[in-house]
Amino acid sequence: RSSWLLLAPLLSPPVPVVTAPPCSLCPEGAHRFQWIRNLVPEFGISSSHVKVLSSPAEFYELLKVQIKAAKQRVVMASLYLGTGILEQELVYCLEETLEKSLQAKGSPDLRVSILLDYTRGSRGRKNSRTMLIPLLQRFPEQVRVSLFHTPNLRGLLRLLIPERFNETIGLQHIKVYLFDDNVILSGANLSDLYFTNRQDRYVLLRDSPEIADFFTELVDAIGDVSLQLQQDDTVQMMEGMEHPYQGDKVAYCEIANRRVMEVINSARTRQELLHAKTFHSSQPGSSLLSQQGSQAPGSLKPEPDTWIYPLIQMKPFGIQIDEMVTETLLTEAERDARIYLTTGYFNLTQAYMDLILGTRAEYRILLASPEVNGFFGAKGVAGAIPAAYVYIEHQFYSEVCCLQQQERVQLQEYSRAGWTFHAKGLWLYLAGSDLPCLTLIGSPNFGYRSVHRDLEAQVAIVTENKALQQQLHQEQEQLYLCSGVVSTSTFEQPSRYVKLWVKLVTPLIKNFF
Repeated sequence: RSSWLLLAPLLSPPVPVVTAPPCSLCPEGAHRFQWIRNLVPEFGISSSHVKVLSSPAEFYELLKVQIKAAKQRVVMASLYLGTGILEQELVYCLEETLEKSLQAKGSPDLRVSILLDYTRGSRGRKNSRTMLIPLLQRFPEQVRVSLFHTPNLRGLLRLLIPERFNETIGLQHIKVYLFDDNVILSGANLSDLYFTNRQDRYVLLRDSPEIADFFTELVDAIGDVSLQLQQDDTVQMMEGMEHPYQGDKVAYCEIANRRVMEVINSARTRQELLHAKTFHSSQPGSSLLSQQGSQAPGSLKPEPDTWIYPLIQMKPFGIQIDEMVTETLLTEAERDARIYLTTGYFNLTQAYMDLILGTRAEYRILLASPEVNGFFGAKGVAGAIPAAYVYIEHQFYSEVCCLQQQERVQLQEYSRAGWTFHAKGLWLYLAGSDLPCLTLIGSPNFGYRSVHRDLEAQVAIVTENKALQQQLHQEQEQLYLCSGVVSTSTFEQPSRYVKLWVKLVTPLIKNFF
């Protein structure tokens, strides 16, 4: 009982209700989502710069190719870096690229910045830190490794909670991998499972300097309020920075909020100025237009037909942008619109569940069957986590049935022999359309942890380009192809049996996984 009292102060108060501009005020088509730019920067790009990947192997090969080709920057944010052969090969690729940069004439241009979670990255004797120390020792001027430590894990709580369990309090969960001006957004970590047989989602944004600059600045901002890994495997804060668990918690969170919001607001201002300049220059008779007319064919940037909106969620710092945008999208989805929503860990917040059950759009929700849950077969208490997810799923399905919404809200379980499932995000199909015009892709799972505890980032990709819409549609179809529709008989299967103690404990601990 005393351990629950220790955790009680961490339970966050209810989310304040925020009214976002309704979609109905915006023009038809993809542009109806332009209200998002009132909250975050809007990056207009050509759809030809967007590539949707489909497999872990493709993701891994792309990481290696991009590292080897990088000239100016490699920025990688992940929960952790694994310790196997495939992860070691990534480190060798970084070493090789840094070595080439060092041997180039003049001062080396390449900078490598890696952001991981402190608790997950420090787990075990061989861990993310020990994997990266050789790079810090060999290239001290070019490599930075930042380890984010949640301000909520402090004092007696930090002393009492053992390794692994301390990760339930809060994590750095953002997954962004960028190389010069190319950015990969994903939910996948840097670990061998995610390179082989753990299904996730991945999108590459090519030649997108403004987006790459934004995520570089975001990772730098979080890195500045994180512990810095040293060559001797110790950690220290940057000089003059408030400590996350030894310093004043309120002061630390205020500093972190300020640093991150500076990145968001300055990028938003830059993009608004760029948008205004582009708009004015495209008016008839503008001098810029006549200058452009004299340029060589093919030298002009193509008109943007795709818009990228970075959505950040860092509740410990009071930043709730992703939550606001997601809730608004669910609220405003019209009758006959279809939303395909997927999560590797089905544990939706009450607000998201209420919106799904209370709005008019059709929902197809893809989640992991127990056998493809990442915790399936785990030792100790963790081995019961898949059963807890089954219990949460059954409760939600019962509510759907109680409201007679089975036709409108459908659950589907991903199942694939020898694989686990970690994909998250959504695809939005407007009423009457066979193709999605919007997708969310990144790290959030739509659960309590994503909203309240962890640092998260995803992007909303809005496009009016049919070829890109087709890519997104095929991605959705490929994932849903490996699934079966959930019905009452699903929960009568022996594999769905949930022990009484799991049912009793799940309501108490569901906010921690």
